[in-house]
Amino acid sequence: MQQGDRLRGVVAVDGPAGTGKSTVARRLAASLGARYLDTGAMYRAAALGVLRAGADPAEPTAVSEVVVRCHIEVGTDPETPRVLLDGEDVAREIRGPAVTAAVSPVSAVSRVRELLVAAQRRIISDATASGGGIVVEGRDIGSVVVPDAPLKVFLTASAAQRAARRAAQDGVEDVAEVRRAVERRDRLDSGRAASPMCAAADAVELDTTALDVDAVLARVHELVVTRGLTGLAARGRT
Repeated sequence: MQQGDRLRGVVAVDGPAGTGKSTVARRLAASLGARYLDTGAMYRAAALGVLRAGADPAEPTAVSEVVVRCHIEVGTDPETPRVLLDGEDVAREIRGPAVTAAVSPVSAVSRVRELLVAAQRRIISDATASGGGIVVEGRDIGSVVVPDAPLKVFLTASAAQRAARRAAQDGVEDVAEVRRAVERRDRLDSGRAASPMCAAADAVELDTTALDVDAVLARVHELVVTRGLTGLAARGRT
């Protein structure tokens, strides 16, 4: 890849927890002078809003009423990603265990997905309006949010490896418990009625079980170049 290359268009990176998609997507965006959107952070912010309101994450009507009132804002700079809930920086709090437990049932609510997908599409449209690029990561980007993305990548890994990564990331010693939580979320996310997690028919599936982040990033970089999604930019971020 030539120095000065910039991403043009959308790269969709999907997959379950622990596959490395957040790190890969953020680093890819940074290396290509592109914007970065973590859609999972938006759903986590919504889940936090539900918890703060004292609503039951398993009650769709109550969840919808809360999320409609929430103002969720995410930054798109891969170097300094931020997440605001009603003007408050909640980037750290949304990664806690309470939000992790609540995010699947909250994100399964059709009205929540409708609201956040619309917001995600606006962000993507703004980022690409003048020929810029954006790397978007989540669980339904290639299948629902941007079905016409020129490159869709779906990352996978064994449940054991994903649990080990997540346990190391969170500083948890009980890997077996983490694995149970990972597999539970897989079932919830892939079995929900609204936008279930799945690989788009034209997605490139990449198993990261035996690969480190650099190897995965190199492979995705190669796909970007092969698809002709880069161009030279004189200066600055697109």
